[in-house]
Amino acid sequence: MRTNILRRAFPWPALLVLVMVFLSFLKGFAQTSPKTDSTFVLKPNQVFDGQQMRQGWVVVVQGDRITAAGPATSVTVPAHARVISLPGQTLLPGLIEGHSHLLLHPYNETSWNDQVLKEADALRVARATVHARNTLLAGFTTVRDLGSEGAEFADVGLKQAIDQNIIPGPRMLVAGKALIATGSYGPKGFDPAFEVPQGAEAADGIDQISRVVRDQIGKGADIIKVYADYRWGPNGEAMPTFTLSELNLIVEIASSSGRPVVAHASTPEGMRRAAEAGVETIEHGDGGTPEVFKLMAKRKVALCPTLAAGDAILQYNGWRKGQDPEPLRITQKRASFKAALAAKVPISAGGDVGVFPHGDNARELEMLVEYGMSPLEVLRAATSGNARLFHLDQRLGSVKTGLLADLISVAGDPLKDISALRKVNLVMKGGQIYRQP
Repeated sequence: MRTNILRRAFPWPALLVLVMVFLSFLKGFAQTSPKTDSTFVLKPNQVFDGQQMRQGWVVVVQGDRITAAGPATSVTVPAHARVISLPGQTLLPGLIEGHSHLLLHPYNETSWNDQVLKEADALRVARATVHARNTLLAGFTTVRDLGSEGAEFADVGLKQAIDQNIIPGPRMLVAGKALIATGSYGPKGFDPAFEVPQGAEAADGIDQISRVVRDQIGKGADIIKVYADYRWGPNGEAMPTFTLSELNLIVEIASSSGRPVVAHASTPEGMRRAAEAGVETIEHGDGGTPEVFKLMAKRKVALCPTLAAGDAILQYNGWRKGQDPEPLRITQKRASFKAALAAKVPISAGGDVGVFPHGDNARELEMLVEYGMSPLEVLRAATSGNARLFHLDQRLGSVKTGLLADLISVAGDPLKDISALRKVNLVMKGGQIYRQP
């Protein structure tokens, strides 16, 4: 009876077609190959693969991955691929920003104190969404964001919004609130009877440091950032903050959770303690000495020199770059950076963006060349170098089969003129195009 009813409702030829369609659907559902519109063949003039420049290469992207990269004569191009020709352009891995604060904006617009004390977190987050977009469109597809600067864990939420495709932006490694010794950080200059919001989180001694580090990890920090020195000396000069034993504890706790520690440090003693404790990068390092840099090189501690931040602050304070003589601070920075290069300290490319505009990240890369690195060294530092230092090299930083398709193209040859990195024509993150010619 049921067969007869089925036959009347679905004549066998029609039923056969229905079954075939259903099986076809199941087969399509099970396929892992990407959709036709997510397969690209990129044909630039040349490809920087993260280590060296390659002539005559093409790159195939399927879904969110690079599936082939090599000479055009040896790469099989999928029949259904969309070809993107990039004549006169250099294709390279998405740039990686080593030191950013997406929740800050330039200090010549609003002082750091006023941003921390007067700007609502909602306002700062709204502005940060624009900063994230500008950073991505400038070709920086990953950033290490080293502190929310008084905005609690808003950087964690910003990262989540990007990861969930709510807003466009770079991949983020975030440090949350960062760690300071009581009394060392700011804002300062207020009646001692009042407690004002701080730009980071204070912790002292074994019990408090243990709790704060673990709390920051639990609330989403990918990195623990510690201020190993700060301007709290008797005359406002920079002096060490945490003791070596305290820094050792911070590194021990963070490492047990698989997280690195990075240190703000600019004094020789602050840098020495941070390097001895096992931090992975030292930020700024303005007062580094040959002895300290020798220790950093020995312990494989990288320097993120943030050249552009100090340069920008001096200009905000009235220095007319290119017209006035270089301030002593610039002369000293040149000398310390030269000493770091001579000691073969690993260099992380990062500008402390937020002190100057987001989207102008290439300023740091130009200054690295100006201060003594070759364009090739800078390209490596901003791609495969930062990827390795930040433990991302199994996913990012090179043009290599199997890695995520974070790729950009720029007009011209950055090996001949590093400022070509400002001429971004194509931005792809995870196989998705955000900017194209």
